[in-house]
Parts: sequence; structure tokens; C-alpha cells
Amino acid sequence: MSSVSQPSGRREDVLAALRDATDVMSIANLAEQLEVHPNTVRFHLDALVADGRAERVEPGRKGQGRPPQLYRAVAGMDPGGTRRYRMLAEILTSALAGDPNASAKALEAGRAWAGRLSHPPRTKLGVRASVNRLVGLLDDLGFAPQRRESDGEVQVGLRHCPFLELADEARGVICPIHLGLMQGAMATWRAPVAVDRLEPFVEPGLCLAHLTLDEEAS
Repeated sequence: MSSVSQPSGRREDVLAALRDATDVMSIANLAEQLEVHPNTVRFHLDALVADGRAERVEPGRKGQGRPPQLYRAVAGMDPGGTRRYRMLAEILTSALAGDPNASAKALEAGRAWAGRLSHPPRTKLGVRASVNRLVGLLDDLGFAPQRRESDGEVQVGLRHCPFLELADEARGVICPIHLGLMQGAMATWRAPVAVDRLEPFVEPGLCLAHLTLDEEAS
């Protein structure tokens, strides 16, 4: 029994043929080389173009009749490969955790990150608007935040950690990054609110950010 190439495998065959070619190739060229039906080649070419791995090329000259569709592989690293961002995060977190000033550097990294995520408001923010904006930012980032009050203190509870697996192993890096993010956001907004500290895992599913409000700006 002859083996049948799977769709993904056939697609890689089409891409390999484009990469090995010294010039652009037509559907007919590819079908003949791979010994498959032109419709099969066309199907995989459409997918490769959609993925950014191949591109259509306009014919260099125009003659009588409809010119053939020409293709070539996109130069550069294959954008369709597997990503390992968690591995990268683990590598960088481990490297920073070994630094004697890890927490301070992580705090500054969080503040710098906030500067890239947020922009100064057009008008001056009051206390309530500042807290609401902070909650909105944290919600967008996946922290599942909740505004809370306890004994007259305003807090923001975080019910989800986007970096939970890393926080379990490197709390001294991840938590300061989160605190720096909140502090950096408030600084960028020139808000009358300070994020004094972040208390991690006060409950199994809750971290608490403690805020100080400038009541005169309310």
C-alpha cells in the first residue's frame, strides 16, 4: 500500500519546492515537479500566502492569453514555526532572579513597561477616575482586578496572574514587575493616587494592591 502524504506534509513539500527553485514557479511547474494535481498545489499555495510563507509575483512580461500565476517563497525565517515565549520568559526570569538587585530591577522594568502601555490623559484625572483607569488597564492585561475597600483603605484585588507559573517560582521578580507596572501607570497619568505595595497571595486566589489617595484631588 502506497503512503499518502498528509495535507500539512504536502504543504511543506510545496514550500520546499519554492525555496529550492532558482526562479519563481507556476502552479503547473509545481504540480509537475511534485506529481500532484494543480488544484492541490493551488490549495496549498493559497494557505502559504495567507500564512505569509509564500507570495504571488506579477509576471515580468505580458503576452497573449492569461498569464500564469507565479509564486516564490518569502525570504527570511519561517513565520509559521512554533513559538516558545514561556521558555524565553523562564530564561529571562531565571537570569534576573540571580541578580542581587533583582527586585529593584524588576520594579523598574515594570515601570518602564507601563510607560509603553499607557499615555498621559488629556485632562487631569481625579482619584476615582485614576483608580477606575488602573482597574481597566489591569483588566485588559488579564489580572481580573476588583476594586475593594477595607477599613477605609482602597485596594485593588487581583484574581488572576498572567504569569502564574513564573510567579510560583520567581515571586521576587514577577510581583515587583506587577507593582512597577501599577506605579508606572500612575506616574504616567500624573494621578493623585499612589500604589504603595503589592501583597501577593493573601489568599490562594487573591493578591492585593494597596493604594494611597490624595483626598484633596477627589
